[in-house]
Parts: sequence; structure tokens; C-alpha cells
Amino acid sequence: MQISASPDATLAATFKAVADPTRVRILATILAAGELCVCHVEAALGITQSRASRHLATLRREGLIVDRRDGAWVHYSVPEPRDPAVRSILAAVRESVSTDPEVQAAAARAASLRDGDDCGGMR
Repeated sequence: MQISASPDATLAATFKAVADPTRVRILATILAAGELCVCHVEAALGITQSRASRHLATLRREGLIVDRRDGAWVHYSVPEPRDPAVRSILAAVRESVSTDPEVQAAAARAASLRDGDDCGGMR
């Protein structure tokens, strides 16, 4: 029998997911640029593929992002959350980074990469 986590534990895990600066940068970039492949996240933020994947997995596990597979590639986006707490957290991230020039530059780089080619021309 599986026991589901209490609402307090679930909320704590969500806050823990956004307590890491790299995860906030990733989440903010996806919020600003829209759906991105992991290779676009790593290139836009200047992080390794393994670091990007590890942080994306944490964000996905907490319901802050969703993934979509396209062959060997995985694309990430921010869903419309049903949980009001998650909705509030996403709104807070969106608002706090909306005027951050670093995030805006990363989002522009990611969108340019996404729109310019498919995963570094690896397809």
C-alpha cells in the first residue's frame, strides 16, 4: 500500500525545488522562452547536459515543468498547474525575473537556438 505525501510535505518539496538558483534560472528561462529541449537549456545557461538534466528532472518531479519526447530529444515546458500553490510559485518566479536582464538574455538565446536549429544540428 502506497501512502501519499501530506500536503505539507508536497509543498515543502516544491519549495525545495525552487530553492536552488540553477533550477530557478532554468524555470525562468522556460517560462520566458516557451518549450525548450535540454540542449537549448544547457547552451542558453552555459551549464553541462548532465547538470541541466538533473535539475530538469527535479522540476518535473515536483510538477513545475512537463516533458514531451520527440525521438531521442526531450522538450520541456511549463504546464498550467492545477495546484494553487504551484500556480502561485510559478507566478512569483515569473514576476521576479520578468525584468531580470540575465534571464531575458538567456531566454532570448534559448529561443534563438530553438528557432534556428534542431538541437545543435544533431537531427
